[in-house]
Amino acid sequence: MTDISKLGEFGLIHRLTDDIKIKNESTVKGVGDDCAVMHYPDKEVLVTTDMLMEGVHFDLTYIDQQHLGYKSAMVNISDIIAMGGTPRQMTVSLALSKRFTVEDMEQFYSGLRMACDKYGIDIVGGDTTSSYTGMAISITCIGEADPNDIIYRNGAHDTDLVCVSGDLGAAYMGLQLLEREKSVYYQQVAEAKKKNDKKALEQLASFQPDFAGKEYLLQRQLKPEARGDILKKLHELNIKPTAMMDVSDGLSSELMHICTQSGCGCRIYEKNIPIDYQTAVMAEEMNLNVTTCAMNGGEDYELLFTVPIGDHDKIQQLDDVKLIGHITKKELGNVLVTRDGNEFELKAQGWNPLA
Repeated sequence: MTDISKLGEFGLIHRLTDDIKIKNESTVKGVGDDCAVMHYPDKEVLVTTDMLMEGVHFDLTYIDQQHLGYKSAMVNISDIIAMGGTPRQMTVSLALSKRFTVEDMEQFYSGLRMACDKYGIDIVGGDTTSSYTGMAISITCIGEADPNDIIYRNGAHDTDLVCVSGDLGAAYMGLQLLEREKSVYYQQVAEAKKKNDKKALEQLASFQPDFAGKEYLLQRQLKPEARGDILKKLHELNIKPTAMMDVSDGLSSELMHICTQSGCGCRIYEKNIPIDYQTAVMAEEMNLNVTTCAMNGGEDYELLFTVPIGDHDKIQQLDDVKLIGHITKKELGNVLVTRDGNEFELKAQGWNPLA
């Protein structure tokens, strides 16, 4: 393993970026100068930034550097998609403690570039610095869109249909699974150390978590996918959402963002919320309410959007999109209608990094 200090900041940058090839005409100058240069004639420019902190947003006990790089890129790509745009460029900044090696960063960049290549994105710059507290990642993604194609959160209207892509809650249940197996491992290590059982400690060096039959949950947590495919299908069917955002903090939180900014209310039907079989099984196994997991879990990166009621038949043509409710007048509030017909006020109980 190569100590990063042996290469230095610029040596590491060259090592990770020298073979990057420019893919977009809008990228005039990428890595290698004081600034990246981009040119967008007749387009609106979209910019989104995410910061990910070790111990808050990710745990290197159970996510490797390649998956971390892929996920770090995808969560930013998802924001551009959610605005109706096309991602074009990305900058990547890293703060690293001394425990990370050059090879670790090569793995991180391999996952990052895998995600960028999937969407034809140019990595055009960033920064690296030292850290006393592990790893910090800051990524900025830049995209473009025709002015008429941009979809904001504030355009939902009374009688609009509320739709969501894919399924919900799987990423959260994947996190619970990883946390459970991590807890089991450390508990066994603690017991072996207490008994001074060297043989048990040696065996734990090759500890294998129990993930059988739950691979989908792990994939949703460790390797999320931005839903550019859904945006493409909406374009093909000439469906223009009135409001849209990605489900990163939880369905309930995102619904309330749209309703607050659009000045409206909503009625969501529990029976229509899309939930994968593995999610339901895992929730039952852990004695969790599966609807609560789907509403508040977060990190699904599915698209939540509203469309005019006249697009009902078109929406029915989309296999991976579910109609889950409708927009109402503001005074009617934000309501979840349960399977047995009871009504509850929606509350934003999703992910809050500052809590």
